[in-house]
Amino acid sequence: MFDLEYNSERSTLIIPEYGRHIQKLVNHCVALDSKEERNKMAKAIIDVMGNLQPHLRDVPDFKHKLWDQLHIMADFKLEVDSPYETPSKEELTEKPSKLDYPKSVSKYRFYGTNIQTMIDVALTWDDGDMKEALVFTIANHMKKCYLNWNKDTVEDPVIFDHLYELSDGKLDLRNIEEELSDSRNLLRKRNTQGQKKASNNKKNRKK
Repeated sequence: MFDLEYNSERSTLIIPEYGRHIQKLVNHCVALDSKEERNKMAKAIIDVMGNLQPHLRDVPDFKHKLWDQLHIMADFKLEVDSPYETPSKEELTEKPSKLDYPKSVSKYRFYGTNIQTMIDVALTWDDGDMKEALVFTIANHMKKCYLNWNKDTVEDPVIFDHLYELSDGKLDLRNIEEELSDSRNLLRKRNTQGQKKASNNKKNRKK
C-alpha cells in the first residue's frame, strides 16, 4: 500500500512557481538542528531556485530576490547566515500607501501631457523667431493630436483657442495670418505611416 497524498490534504504553497518539492526542502531546512547544516542546505536550495527561475538572472541583484523568496517560503522562521538582510513579515504584509490622483488634469486629454510640457518650455523662452517657430510647431502638433482623437477635421481657430487656454493666455496665435498644416495632409501622413507599418509587419512574417 502506498501512502498517497491528495491535493485537498496538502498545505497551500506559499510561492507555487517553485513547486511542492522545493517547499518540502525549505521545510526540512527549517527543521534542521545544526545551523551549519541549515546554512549549507539553504545555499543549495538557492542554487536550485536560480535554475528553476532563469529569467531572474536578468533582474538586478537577483540573488537577493532569491534569498527573500527563501525566507518567505520558510514563513520567516529560517535561521541562517544570509548574505542579505532578512526581510520582516510585517514589511511584506504592510499595505501600500495610496496613490494620489493628479491634482491638475487638463480637460483636453486628447493632447496628452507632452503638449503641456512643450507649452511650459515655450513660456520660458525669450520672445523672438525661435519662440514663434516653436509655438507654431506646438500648434501643428496639437492639430495632429486632435485629428488622431476626432478622426475628422478641425479648424485652426479651435486649436489656437485651446493653445491660448492651455498657456493661460500667454501664447496667442488667434490673430496670425499663417495657417497650420492642412488636415488632409496630416490625415494622409497618418494613414501612410500606418500602411508602411502594416507592410513591414507583413514582410517580417514572410521572412
